[in-house]
Parts: sequence; C-alpha cells; structure tokens
Amino acid sequence: MIKITKYRIIEPLDKWGLVIVSKEKVKKPIYKRWWFWLILVVIVIGIASGGDDTVKDEAAEEETDEVVEEVEEVEAEEVDEETSEEEIVEEEAEAEAEDIPKEYESALKKATSYANNMHMSKAGVHDQLTSEYGEGFSEEAAEYAMDNVEADWNENALQKGISYQDSMAMSPNAVYDQLISEHGENFTEEQAQYAIDNLPE
Repeated sequence: MIKITKYRIIEPLDKWGLVIVSKEKVKKPIYKRWWFWLILVVIVIGIASGGDDTVKDEAAEEETDEVVEEVEEVEAEEVDEETSEEEIVEEEAEAEAEDIPKEYESALKKATSYANNMHMSKAGVHDQLTSEYGEGFSEEAAEYAMDNVEADWNENALQKGISYQDSMAMSPNAVYDQLISEHGENFTEEQAQYAIDNLPE
C-alpha cells in the first residue's frame, strides 16, 4: 500500500493500476499560514496602541492647553499688578509735585543755575539763595533746593581753582585758601584739596 500525504494525485496508470503522484506540495489556504496570523496580530496591536496614543496625545494636549491658560492668567495678573504699582508711583509723584510750593521750585531752579553755570560751592549757593542782597528765598525753600539740586561740588571747586590760577595767576596755596575761605568760595577742605590735586600744571 502506498501512503500519500501532502501530495496531489495527477492521473492513474492503466498498466499497473498505480497512480503518479506529483512532487508538488499541496498549498494551504492563506488563513492557515502561520505568518498570516502573525501579521494580523501585529496589525491589531498596532491599531490598538495607536488608538491609545491618540487618546494620550489628546489628553496631553488638553493638559498643556490648561497649563498655558493658567500661565497666561498669572502673567496677566502680574502685569496688572505692575501697572497698578507704576500708576500709584506716578500718582504719588504728581501729588508731591502739586504739593511743592512755587517758591521751592524757583529756589531749586536758581540753585541749579548757580551750581552748574557759576560753579559755586554748596554753602555759597545756599548763602546766595537766602541773602537779602541775593535771592531772598526763605530758609525752607533754600533747604529744599539744596536737598534736590544736582551738582558735582568737587568739579565746581576745580573749575574755580583753574579760574583763579589762570586769571589771577595765584599759587596753589593761595588758590586753596581762597576756595575754603568763608569770605571766598566756601568750599569744604576736601573739595578744595581735590581742586588743588587736579589743577593743570
């Protein structure tokens, strides 16, 4: 007896009553192939994981949007607070400016002119502001002016020293005495020494 497995019968032979068997293997249907199921499983897993990723991505995007919105709200609040603080400072400055008496403003303008144009000392400017032979401002107005004037007193002493040296041919010692004299320029000793140390040779 001849056992035939996984082979296809082609045709019988009449002479011996046997059959010729093809050497070709019988092909299985595609759904019985192992690689078919492997591919199918991979596809199913891919679809399933892809769906999860989509859901995760959507959730992550929603969380990101919420965080961005919160950050924007905080930044907006901080900007509002900063703006409010700036407005308060400006309002206070304006209120202070409105509260400053006109005499004080005038005294400050005069002090600025004496200090920066005539290179006077701080004490000299103060005396000029309050003198009855000078500007005649009140002591309070003069004090306000001296507290708010912007001047480089060392530089003023130097400019006065150069003027005495050039126009009156004074020696450094004489210049120093003139700078600190209460009947002269009335600079401090430190300011006068700065001038002497920086006089051109």
